[in-house]
Amino acid sequence: QVQLVESGGGLVQPGGSLRLSCAVSVSIRNFNPMAWYRQAPGKERELVASITSVGRTTYIDSAKGRFTISRDYAKNTVYLQMNSLKPEDTAIYYCNARIFPNNYWGQGTQVTVSS
Repeated sequence: QVQLVESGGGLVQPGGSLRLSCAVSVSIRNFNPMAWYRQAPGKERELVASITSVGRTTYIDSAKGRFTISRDYAKNTVYLQMNSLKPEDTAIYYCNARIFPNNYWGQGTQVTVSS
């Protein structure tokens, strides 16, 4: 059974940093892609960053230059390093893993950027 567990969220001041982690219960080598999504109150869930099996990364425009997605095969974990955080980054962040035809989600971790 595939389980994704996010951690690392919290309250941070504008300009601060957080690193989110997504621990997966199985090898992450077969998932393509793995991604981070977020959903703010009253808004639709949106793709923040993704990484393919060959290491290609993509980011939402608002995250470019501030966020970095990475993975550790030895730990079966995907990370999202978030720097220069802004209040508009406040949302629940979800980890996602795809292996056709299945699509797996974590339970989410809250990120709040506020002074």
